[in-house]
Amino acid sequence: VQLQASGGGLVQAEGFLRLSCAASGSIFRVNVMAWFRQAPGNQRELVAVISSGAGTNYADSVKGRFTISRDNAKNTVYLQMNSLKPEDTAVYYCNVAAARTAWEPPRNYWGQGTLVTVSS
Repeated sequence: VQLQASGGGLVQAEGFLRLSCAASGSIFRVNVMAWFRQAPGNQRELVAVISSGAGTNYADSVKGRFTISRDNAKNTVYLQMNSLKPEDTAVYYCNVAAARTAWEPPRNYWGQGTLVTVSS
């Protein structure tokens, strides 16, 4: 299973970006999909998560500004980021729990990371 993330870039404060992450390869089922981020000198932290039933949860720091969604037909997860702040600057990673076959348990897979830079 490979994850390809895209959509990062440089944006001014109060601007917006939309990240995408597509899973490909031998996939039987995708369970939880999530976005993490890691700023320089900080640990990687959970930003948002969406279950297979489309239930969502967010870090307090992004609630009301970020929206996670998924397209199950495309095995793709999105992160709509509005009202961006300089403290949102980080490398954003997608994470997917996926099973390659009906008899294998889901495993965690990571995307390569996409850089989001918010200028003040």
